[in-house]
Amino acid sequence: MAQVVIKLGDDISTDVIYPGRYMATVLPSETPQYAFSDMTDFNSKLKSKQIPAGSVIVGGKNFGCGSSREQAVSTLKGHELVIVAPGFARIFLQNGINLGLRTVVCPTIEASEGDDLEFTNDEIVNKTSGKRFAIEPLPKARQAIIDAGGLIAYTRKLLVAKSA
Repeated sequence: MAQVVIKLGDDISTDVIYPGRYMATVLPSETPQYAFSDMTDFNSKLKSKQIPAGSVIVGGKNFGCGSSREQAVSTLKGHELVIVAPGFARIFLQNGINLGLRTVVCPTIEASEGDDLEFTNDEIVNKTSGKRFAIEPLPKARQAIIDAGGLIAYTRKLLVAKSA
């Protein structure tokens, strides 16, 4: 079970997730400190580890729109957050897959901050409201990359299996 730590609206851009003024910082080990830095209360909770790994951000339509900056994904991956939204911007979703960020497409999700969510292979159960919401699964190849921890880990796994 995972708790919703913030609910955001539609069209959350990569500049909201990882502001452009921090683009000089690109190392995945350093980017998490700047997650949602203009949302100071939320950023403070992330930086002080008040938000546990596996916590959920619920977004609206077109989550991750804007620039193609990979840091917007690495900053979220660094906190091991789960992102649930009705839809994702195409490049953000691909960057998320490549870095192993858990992204869940759920067109009808209804959840508020503090709600407890349970994930199955085909639905999300909002344990707080008792409602169920269908998930649109990613293609199996893309899900395999996320499950492996990202494209590099997935490629390593394939190479090891091939050499064995």
